[in-house]
Amino acid sequence: MAAIRASQLGLKTAVVERESLGGICLNWGCIPTKSLLKSAQVYEYLKHAEEYGIVIDGEAKADFSKVVQRSRTVADGMSKGIQFLFKKNKVDVISGTGKLKSKGVVTVKDAKGKEQQVEAKNIIIATGARSRELPNLKQDGKKIIGYRKAMTLEKLPDSMVVVGSGAIGSEFANFYATMGTKVTLVEFLDNIVPLEDEEVSKQLARNFKKNGMKVMTSSSVEKVDTSGKKCKVTIKTKKGEEQVEADIVLSAVGITPNTENIGLEELNIKVEKGKILVDEYYQTNVEGIYAIGDIVDGPALAHVASAEGVTCVEKIAGHHPQPVDYSNIPGCTYTNPEVASVGMTEKGAKEAGYNVKVGKFPFTASGKASAAGAKDGFVKLVFDEKYGELLGAHMIGANVTEMIAELVVAKKLETTGEEIIKSVHPHPTMSEAIMEAAAAAYGEVIHI
Repeated sequence: MAAIRASQLGLKTAVVERESLGGICLNWGCIPTKSLLKSAQVYEYLKHAEEYGIVIDGEAKADFSKVVQRSRTVADGMSKGIQFLFKKNKVDVISGTGKLKSKGVVTVKDAKGKEQQVEAKNIIIATGARSRELPNLKQDGKKIIGYRKAMTLEKLPDSMVVVGSGAIGSEFANFYATMGTKVTLVEFLDNIVPLEDEEVSKQLARNFKKNGMKVMTSSSVEKVDTSGKKCKVTIKTKKGEEQVEADIVLSAVGITPNTENIGLEELNIKVEKGKILVDEYYQTNVEGIYAIGDIVDGPALAHVASAEGVTCVEKIAGHHPQPVDYSNIPGCTYTNPEVASVGMTEKGAKEAGYNVKVGKFPFTASGKASAAGAKDGFVKLVFDEKYGELLGAHMIGANVTEMIAELVVAKKLETTGEEIIKSVHPHPTMSEAIMEAAAAAYGEVIHI
């Protein structure tokens, strides 16, 4: 995004990349995981086809290797799309590993060890992040794995322990459980998807349990014995220690910024807790050197990095962009049911000193949800009681990741609850629940 926008603005642009174009999101994150989850969703539909009046002769079976192959094909196709866009926008691609040499100079070493220097007035560091490793969860790529290996396992494991229930952990737990793996999800905090509103977290946990997953909150993995055929996982809970056996342990306890060995120390670029310090337009303490994405403070999300990149290059090109508003960043978790949110939780708004109006509308009361066979979940909206400002939106249910953008725009435009109520929503749609939740906050709801 940053490179293409820079080229559009008339800047001569080059990208240094040591792997595939498109970065982690496109090759090992957002895109291939959504492909895996779509396959799991189709499989789930087939297993419940009779509920929709469809009779399938014989048992629906999943070919795990083909599911994985499809996800890699999708990712490869998207990476080729980036190649096309770079060529179209006259962005040069330099293959190799880059390192800052001095202000305005980057050295690039290719796979054969050949080195070249690239000079530029402005340099943007966008090296991303990798799977975080805990001392007692060292990844061996065989029995204890990270998210990259989880996308390319040779066969479907019979059992798996997933450590960490953020978006990555919950999505993989959902995928493997749907495909038939016996999954245990372990979360250190009191609720899964802990950044979400508490009611959303509890609803997702109920759904996971209903689908056969074991969910352990307020728990931590103390050690993993990999000496035998299976992993023996010792889990500390509030009631004491428990041992779970599994074929695979997936560590999904967060990410670590890729800030080592890229020349930060040589140029005295300031770093704090592993993150590069930048101003509101992403310039470091060294003029002409910028940093965006997972290596700077803020949510580690692809759409955040994209917004930062565009803002950064527009400033470099002499424009006057608005800084990124980190209070209005949507978050999405592509589980079944999906989770989407933006802004403050109910608890967070109250802790910030707001008197709030809260409206909630369940999908059990939605005609479209009933017709789709997707009645689990709800929309919850949090408003400032004094001015009616939308403070936060929290949703769990089918297709809510497609619905959240309406509320991001509404929050950006400082839309009030009354304005949402009076905005006619199409019927029958899942999005009607947004209007109904706003009406519920103001005592005007009709359909519950």
